[in-house]
Amino acid sequence: MVYDLIIVGLGPAGAGAAIYAKRSGLNVLCLEAEAPGGLLNRINTVDNYLGFPHTTGPELAALLFEQIRKLEIPFKIKKVTWIEGGETKKVHCDNEVFESKYVIIASGRKARKLGLKNEANLVNKGISYCAICDAALYKGKDVAVVGGGNSAIEEAIYIAKLVNKVYLIHRRDEFRADEKLVEELKKLPNVEILYNSNVTELIGTEKLEGIIVNGERKLDVACLFTYVGYEPQGDFLSDLEITDEKGYILVDDNYQTKEDGIYAVGDAILKKVYQIVTAASEGAVAALEVVKRVKNNN
Repeated sequence: MVYDLIIVGLGPAGAGAAIYAKRSGLNVLCLEAEAPGGLLNRINTVDNYLGFPHTTGPELAALLFEQIRKLEIPFKIKKVTWIEGGETKKVHCDNEVFESKYVIIASGRKARKLGLKNEANLVNKGISYCAICDAALYKGKDVAVVGGGNSAIEEAIYIAKLVNKVYLIHRRDEFRADEKLVEELKKLPNVEILYNSNVTELIGTEKLEGIIVNGERKLDVACLFTYVGYEPQGDFLSDLEITDEKGYILVDDNYQTKEDGIYAVGDAILKKVYQIVTAASEGAVAALEVVKRVKNNN
């Protein structure tokens, strides 16, 4: 079968594209490597999405997926390994190939690593990039959070409710997060803020046993939660040559890449604002552009 449209990724951008494409009559297929909702599943608090004064990322992800199911939009849990361009696009997964006239890439971003020795070996053994996934595992223990943006502050507040103590490690002398969040954080009695600080060493081989800060201070923490930004998930795009040097996809005003018929939306693209609301709208715009092209060619 050759689909009208294949969407890679089922976070807010991919879901937005899928809903508009399906309601416009396109034969669409969605591919998602992990859980529907994407990065939403790793966000504890969402306070800035229209119509939802306060919710959690997993709750919003579940609602998006429910809408996908109700519209009977086909989806598969498949990791895309590479994409072939051409008149008919071929989307390769581990053991299957799907064909489509058009593709929308909504693969999103992933947490940036600290780049420390042994970090990769300690993931899920004391190194975590998801507080909502792992914080409950460290009840009654001391942990550390590294970062200074909204994500770091929000997750530190969440973690502090579950653990004995949180060390918040920030490389600058002030936060770039929203002032309201910072004020809430500073009121917590079990949070110690370390300004002008960096994690310089991880202690432990089989599991994390502690960390070294600024090359001298040892913190006996059971887990290190890192929130130092994000990087695009686009390892499968190298053959297309549609990204910048950092891996972000370059698109025009209609969200089309330089590869005709291949579009990209959401956190995977180079843009100014990375928010749920912008990702959803970009998905809708790209889908409607594809709808127009499909109908003009029929």
